[in-house]
Amino acid sequence: MKNYDTLSEAINDLQANEYPYDFNLTPECLKCASLKLEIHPEDFKVDKTYRFEGMSSTDDNSILYAISSKDGIKGLLVDAYGVYAENISEAMRKKLR
Repeated sequence: MKNYDTLSEAINDLQANEYPYDFNLTPECLKCASLKLEIHPEDFKVDKTYRFEGMSSTDDNSILYAISSKDGIKGLLVDAYGVYAENISEAMRKKLR
C-alpha cells in the first residue's frame, strides 16, 4: 500500500488512478451525489484506509477510506476520527472499523 504525506495528495492520486467517486457518510449508508446512489454496509467493502493527523491541531485528524461497492463503483470517503467522528449506525461503524 502506498504511503502519502497529506490527505490531498492521497485523494488526488487515488481519484486519478482507481477511485474516481466521492462518497458522503450518512448514519445508515454511503451516498454518491454524482451517481445519485446509496450504498448500504452489506453492499461495499473498504479496500484501503489511510489516517492523517494534523500538525498543529487535533481538529485536523482525518481518515480516508478507499471503497468498492458490489456493483464495481469505487470511490473515496473522508471522515474525521476521534472526538469529531460522525454518528453512524452500528452496521456502518463495524464496516468502517
